[in-house]
Amino acid sequence: MGIVSQDNITDVVVAALGKNGDISDRQREIMSALIRHMHDFCKEVNLQHSEFIQACEFLKRAGQTCDDNRQEFILLGDILGIEVLADMLTNPVEKGESASTVLGPFYRENPPVLPKGASTIIKHFDNEETAYYEGYIHDTDGNPLAGVTMDVWQDAPNGIYENLDPDQPEYNLRGRFETDENGHYAFVAVRPVPYPIPDNETAGELLRYMGHHAMRPGHMHFIISKEGYRPLVSQIFDADSGWLEDDSVFAVKDSLIGKFEKADPSLGTDLHMKFDFKLKAEAAAKAA
Repeated sequence: MGIVSQDNITDVVVAALGKNGDISDRQREIMSALIRHMHDFCKEVNLQHSEFIQACEFLKRAGQTCDDNRQEFILLGDILGIEVLADMLTNPVEKGESASTVLGPFYRENPPVLPKGASTIIKHFDNEETAYYEGYIHDTDGNPLAGVTMDVWQDAPNGIYENLDPDQPEYNLRGRFETDENGHYAFVAVRPVPYPIPDNETAGELLRYMGHHAMRPGHMHFIISKEGYRPLVSQIFDADSGWLEDDSVFAVKDSLIGKFEKADPSLGTDLHMKFDFKLKAEAAAKAA
């Protein structure tokens, strides 16, 4: 079956899976579907060899663009809506827990650990609007969860994350907090602003090829975790932000839109954001 034609090439490649090494059932399922869908795609668009070479060069440049501050393949997956789809397949909302959304390419590990109510602001900007974020984290039965770890990060008022901006100090607008005994969290940051995802390199090439824009609405990122519960990667989107209904990475969900209000003077900030989260217990923890 090694002699191929246009009619049998797909079956020949699928039949070769596992011939010279053990593969799991899941590997076979993934690779069989990938091969069939890719071959069907090539036939549907009548892919020319020159276009195949262009695609290879594109992926080569994407790999060369990746570094500690930029994961180009995550950006490409975001632009195509693949990351948000994979996230929805991985984390379906089943028990009333908060919805997740994309991690994005700008998270940094080990942000500063700060006390409840502290500020993530290290550098100030003339056009910033400071904001007091607070809320409660419960389980899906409504019980408050103490000791929940919350990583937060966002862009600066210039629309740039600190790891992409040499003029911002390390870990500006990033922090790690814990909920108190009542499941309450609080911190000070700034109102996030819309910004363009990187539209140079291969990400920009793909956006222009699609005829799409690069803008994201203003949002705050979260990773919320506690032992025994499913980690939540999510965002709060500013209800009054531009691009809310036309996010370049398709990550906005209705349940993740929050409204900034004018802050009481006692808070010491311009704005106030209240937003609650619910975590779902992991199956093993729930059974125990």
